[in-house]
Amino acid sequence: MGNLLNFLANMLMKKKKPLPIETISRFSTQPPDFPQGGGFAMGTIDLGGLEVCQVSSFDKIWATHEGGPDNLGATFYEPSSIPEGFFLLGHYSQCNKKPLFGWVLGGRPGASDPSSLARPTGYSLVWTNFTEIVEFDRWIWGLKNEIDPNGLNVYGSRPKDRGVQVMGVSTGSFLVQNSGSADVSLPYCLKNTKNTLLAMPNLVQIKALIEAYSPIIYFHPDEKYLPSSVNWFFQNGALLYQKGLETSPSPVEPDGSNLPQGGSDDGSYWLDLPIDDSAKERVKKGDLDNANAYFHIKPMFGATFTDIAIWVFYPFNGPARAKLEFLTISLGKIGEHVGDWEHLTLTVSNFDGTLKSVYFSEHSGGNGRNGIRNDTAKGKAVMDTGFRAAVVVVDHLTAVEPPWLNYSRKWGPKLSYEIAKEIEKVKKVLPGRLKELFEKVISGVPNEVLGEEGPSGPKMKNNWNGDEKY
Repeated sequence: MGNLLNFLANMLMKKKKPLPIETISRFSTQPPDFPQGGGFAMGTIDLGGLEVCQVSSFDKIWATHEGGPDNLGATFYEPSSIPEGFFLLGHYSQCNKKPLFGWVLGGRPGASDPSSLARPTGYSLVWTNFTEIVEFDRWIWGLKNEIDPNGLNVYGSRPKDRGVQVMGVSTGSFLVQNSGSADVSLPYCLKNTKNTLLAMPNLVQIKALIEAYSPIIYFHPDEKYLPSSVNWFFQNGALLYQKGLETSPSPVEPDGSNLPQGGSDDGSYWLDLPIDDSAKERVKKGDLDNANAYFHIKPMFGATFTDIAIWVFYPFNGPARAKLEFLTISLGKIGEHVGDWEHLTLTVSNFDGTLKSVYFSEHSGGNGRNGIRNDTAKGKAVMDTGFRAAVVVVDHLTAVEPPWLNYSRKWGPKLSYEIAKEIEKVKKVLPGRLKELFEKVISGVPNEVLGEEGPSGPKMKNNWNGDEKY
């Protein structure tokens, strides 16, 4: 009897195990006291006849504990308090798989159009001045792919068109669809019809954001190839090659002023390491003590958010490794290349200056590595990205860009060794049963790993002007 009671007690404890959503997820860093000026961190933003605020405190309305991601269900909320004079513009919903972390907008009509939020008299479309086309975002809840693929499903919402020049504003709310497809676009989200950037931070406020939120990067204990500043790379023997004149490369000026500007990545120029072997090996290792992080400040979601993209330059990216069951193997030359650019992006609310999300890029798009080892460990090598912060572009303000930023060609050479031969070299040393597993791993890795070619610079990547977080 005692064993049965213990079993039942354990089952009840398992049932009562708190779901991730029962924990509120917040970044530990609090927003700084920003210097006054402009419309940044003032609590509300004028979209042109409609003033909006951001609400992050919620009361639970309803929850289900099945369906949705990992069959854990979802929870639905309404704002617990809205500033006086504002109206609710949507409710919030989130799958139970993750800690609670979200927001919705409230709105009040501007003085020029006090009827813009009048109570509806019916369900006919009467105005679209403040709206932009919306699309479905991540799946929140439903029975998709389980009982009924065409049943009721709940999705997050986001503006269909997103980027630096796009004025769609996310409300933070959700959409419901009575089918299994999420390919329908609806006129739902708001639009910054004023088309201004008044809520973006000024230079002094940007400095405060960098000081408050800049991440510290800890490198793996086994990492041999560390970052440097771009200028250090140039000053220590980087060479500019031109197609047809490969035997006479040119040293790069310390500020990159002799790099070809503009144009396209047509293969006519590329950068490479010094020719001298000892200098080459030294430059490969980088210069962490004097490395810069390069900051790109850009408006997002109709200038209701600020994206802070932080770029770090490595003179050399070492070869990849793969994990095959219990064995970790080096892939020889596979994965290595000259001139590596890595970045992450901080998203800050322009309503109050709080840090809302952090995006980590991988292979220019945040993709997984499908078998290639991507270990994390905290070594002694550390980089405080805010210590030598170099703000290279502020989209809403005028600034002088460094010449290397507008160099559109590759930051390393393309080498023509045969990938098949490199793979065979690795396979030869593997036990028989791991050879097939190795082939499966290699067949699924990103194309940029299976070759040696330098990357394009930050400004030439699609996510420079776009929204990379989705």
